[in-house]
Amino acid sequence: MVGFNTWSVLKKTKTKKNTFNFIDLFSGAGGFSCGLEMSGMHCLLGVDYDHHAMETFAANHPNSQHKCTRIQELTNKKLKLLLGNQKVNLVVGGPPCQGFSTVGPGNPEDERNSLFLEFFRIVKFLKPEFVVIENVTGLLAKKNEETLLNIFKVFNKIGYTMDARVLESQHYGVPEKRRRTIIIGSRVNSQIDYPKIINDGVKIPFTTVGEALRDIKTKTGKPLNHDLEAAKPKNDLELERIKCIPMGKSIRYPEDEKKYFKKKKLKLGIDWSKTREGRLRQAKYFRLNRKLPSPTIMTHRHTYFHPSQNRYLTQREAARLQSFPNHFEFKGPLSKQWRQIGNAVPPLMAKSIGKSIFKMFKASKKENLVKTSSKQIRDTEQIENLRSNAFLYKKSS
Repeated sequence: MVGFNTWSVLKKTKTKKNTFNFIDLFSGAGGFSCGLEMSGMHCLLGVDYDHHAMETFAANHPNSQHKCTRIQELTNKKLKLLLGNQKVNLVVGGPPCQGFSTVGPGNPEDERNSLFLEFFRIVKFLKPEFVVIENVTGLLAKKNEETLLNIFKVFNKIGYTMDARVLESQHYGVPEKRRRTIIIGSRVNSQIDYPKIINDGVKIPFTTVGEALRDIKTKTGKPLNHDLEAAKPKNDLELERIKCIPMGKSIRYPEDEKKYFKKKKLKLGIDWSKTREGRLRQAKYFRLNRKLPSPTIMTHRHTYFHPSQNRYLTQREAARLQSFPNHFEFKGPLSKQWRQIGNAVPPLMAKSIGKSIFKMFKASKKENLVKTSSKQIRDTEQIENLRSNAFLYKKSS
């Protein structure tokens, strides 16, 4: 972990003249960076405050710099020291999303939302052609309307065309269903392009759990982060219960318990009449269906069971469902590895976003677009369109 807590300049790698460079703020383990590099981009720098995530980032991005620090401490002067004269074409980031979460309190005044302004400061300083912000779908909720407007307004003032969409990971080859708000801004395009759907589930089927788990080994023949011992059920009762659950099924309603847990000793001991809406908020003993994409991978290892084996998933299997390549190694204690995996942007989805940005970059050069810096924020009526993933803040012509 040498270099995580120092501002000395790390070893720089020589990049080709026409390399498309990006930096990743709030990077976590580096799922977004991994996908953007798959698309052909080069990561110059990853920044996050989680030191285990940064250890993972460093191990998997040996040609990039990495800093374990609060973004407030990443001053313009320090950025200049780290990056030198290297051109930054894209700044990507996933600021903390608790303030916008549809599951949590969703408080628009959450002080963590101010981290967007730190992200903005860095974009303003580096002046990249593109900016990408990823967040939870709750960012497009009515209660966060003012926050969203402010985000677009500040970027609008410094010359960026902005658009927001909710993307679903299974549409981009990821064997997992995960919805994320993706905001893309361009300083060199009048229109934002989002990746076209690759897997529609009809003409081109979704990638399934079974397909993903078929191969989890590295070139050496051994899987990384594949702790089978830790994936065993916690006790004999739990083992007996999961043996009763068919593939793709779980316990969420009283009918489920009655159907699968016929023996009295297997019952959960729940007074179903006192549960909200007569069901559990989250299903228990969820055995994945190998013929379908996985539900959203969470940050802890006790959410889903293996489709055919009587155990939980290993970290490697969860990472594979998130579309991480098999050689991507997670560092830190088991719980921290799961947190990194569950919080990551699926690399294959990030790869598709990267390809769309390349497409816009080429279009801007071809058309030799000249942009003005003034923009108008559209009226509130159009915010409804934004929530339906089709609203575009454009520079005024």
